[in-house]
Amino acid sequence: MDLTPDPLFVQLRKALRDGLAGVPAPDGVHGAPVADGATGPTRTVLDALGAADFERPASAGGLGLGLAAGALVSEELGRAARGNSYRADAMAADMGGPAGAALAGLEALPVGNRVTATPRAGGWELTGTVTVDDPEPGTLLVATRTGGEPVLVAVARGAAGRTTQSECRPPVVRLAATPVTAADMVGALDDSPTGPLARARLRQAAYLLGIADGAHQIAVGYAGFRRQFGTRLRDLSAVSFPLARAMVALRATRAAVYQAAWSVDSDPDEVGTAPVVALAMAAETAREVVRLSMQSCGVRAMTAELGLHRYFRLAAAESARYGDPAALWRIVGADRVRTARGAAAGAGSPVTAAARQ
Repeated sequence: MDLTPDPLFVQLRKALRDGLAGVPAPDGVHGAPVADGATGPTRTVLDALGAADFERPASAGGLGLGLAAGALVSEELGRAARGNSYRADAMAADMGGPAGAALAGLEALPVGNRVTATPRAGGWELTGTVTVDDPEPGTLLVATRTGGEPVLVAVARGAAGRTTQSECRPPVVRLAATPVTAADMVGALDDSPTGPLARARLRQAAYLLGIADGAHQIAVGYAGFRRQFGTRLRDLSAVSFPLARAMVALRATRAAVYQAAWSVDSDPDEVGTAPVVALAMAAETAREVVRLSMQSCGVRAMTAELGLHRYFRLAAAESARYGDPAALWRIVGADRVRTARGAAAGAGSPVTAAARQ
């Protein structure tokens, strides 16, 4: 892995920050902190930069920048505390699904267990309650299980038994015996180290990393000019030490996320459970760094001027998407136990092709 900053990615990061700086954020401390999905305001910025083509292979008319570019886009969206209108289209492209769809049912492990698919003549009936990105979703890509394997199924707007509650954050969709057919099957959620689920987890890990980094930058800036007891907050050890620990956690998490993204693009045989590790680290980092940042700002943390309330609610809502950290670490532990047993039995230490629940 080349640790030298890529000039193209440096320019891309600057363009994203400039564009997202012009996207308005909600002023109040109550209500939804962001607007997600295809109707979100960040879609205009991403469309202007042609973000939909970043990960698409050059043979398919894309730019072939790889998963690292998708992780960078997700990180900058999180850093700006804006909605992630990128991940749904990126995953739909990985699966060959329709553009502009919203993801649903990817907030827990095992993946697809929030919605049950009951066989019926010509297809299935979907029943369950799931969270979605978009408060006004069109087509849904619902994660469920058929034959014990996770799959994505497209559910059209207006389908029977489908209702949406957009007052909460994140919005919730309820499916009550919603009929789907085999033609609605988008594809299997391949859980291989380089499959669509692993790629989605790395984009989500980068988004959580960005949330933590954005909150940390606000706290450092505030502690640099706010004075207490005749000195800056940043000069007090009770404030500076936690912020320094948060910086270490951010750098370690960033290394894990981009190392995993590079492995998926360049060395798929050595990926292993790196995407799962990166997501678990990022989820824990986001919650801890946001908490420390709010503590450093004291009573000002929940004011609209600082905007830390958006990072706080985003970290709470996003940290369990694509898997709770505890469940992710169990996957990693189980994989390492299998590897150790294989090595003890003389089978070497092969990298597992999948991290199954």
